[in-house]
Amino acid sequence: MSDHLPYYIYIVFLLTTLATFAFLHFGFKSAEPKKSNVALIISICLVVWLFIIGTLSLNAFFVDYETIPPKFVLAIMPPNLFVMLLFISRRSRNFIRQIPITTLTYLHLVRVPVEIVLWWLALEHWLPMLMTFEGSNYDILSGITAPFVAIFMVGLRSKVKIGAIIWNFLALGLLVTIVYHALFSTPFPFQKFAFDQPNIAVFYFPFIWLPAFIVPAVLFSHLAALYQLFSKSEESI
Repeated sequence: MSDHLPYYIYIVFLLTTLATFAFLHFGFKSAEPKKSNVALIISICLVVWLFIIGTLSLNAFFVDYETIPPKFVLAIMPPNLFVMLLFISRRSRNFIRQIPITTLTYLHLVRVPVEIVLWWLALEHWLPMLMTFEGSNYDILSGITAPFVAIFMVGLRSKVKIGAIIWNFLALGLLVTIVYHALFSTPFPFQKFAFDQPNIAVFYFPFIWLPAFIVPAVLFSHLAALYQLFSKSEESI
């Protein structure tokens, strides 16, 4: 493992994080009622979350592989739990219905640079090749096909509802697969894969934002899109 990564890896990942944030903010802004600050409030909360997690990772808080439960849980549990809770409240579900499904779909473009960064990190021995497109991670296909789905399946002029549903389920399956491999490649007692090169990148800044922000954002985009697609209201799509 190299102590000093090439600067371009940091730059591409930071820009990818910024792009994810921008997609979410645009989606929330498009969905909020007039004279409402919902998008601003959510965005501020996201910035605070990113700051807290980033600060903790800079202080090596998550680099503790012996504590049970792992401190890493504090980075991944809150955002994913929050995503699930959003679908419990009727008010939040109504808000989710108003988010443009094209924005939710275009957000998956960030999965392309994410996969490139993972590959670079594997070359630098910060995570196993298993987590890249050279291994068992084909998540990059979701990002590559996202524009096609956004234009031809959920776009203003063309809608193929069943196709969009199938794509979301397949892409969600790819997301679950890489999360599974990533989680069980970490050097915790429950590690199952990559003992020769464990996944340690996600414990350091800024890559902690991948499981703590980008992955939950991608998960939310899939769930929100599927919720709209399965909704009876034609306004959802």
